[in-house]
Amino acid sequence: MPQLIVLPHPTLCPEGAVIENAPSGESICDVLLANDIEIEHACEMSCACTTCHVIVREGYDSLAPSDELEDDMLDKAWGLESRSRLSCQAMIADENLVIEIPKYTINLARENH
Repeated sequence: MPQLIVLPHPTLCPEGAVIENAPSGESICDVLLANDIEIEHACEMSCACTTCHVIVREGYDSLAPSDELEDDMLDKAWGLESRSRLSCQAMIADENLVIEIPKYTINLARENH
């Protein structure tokens, strides 16, 4: 199973994290939440918002390509980059991933999940 390495984020994961044995076929969002990294997911992972936006710094090419709906949603994300994905839609494959959670989302107030 691959590793999911999370770069430091000021509030969600100040020290960064290394998640060993991230299950292939699981979404990045589900793996983060299962490991106590409370990434926002205001639409309950239905690809209807951009609050779970991440930037895949390493391992991007191992992910299945995004579909048109995800691409349309990503256009609204804060800090969009060429390697941006919605973590609820990006399924972990067999390669290690290094991700960055952007500092901001388009939410004016953080959801309390």
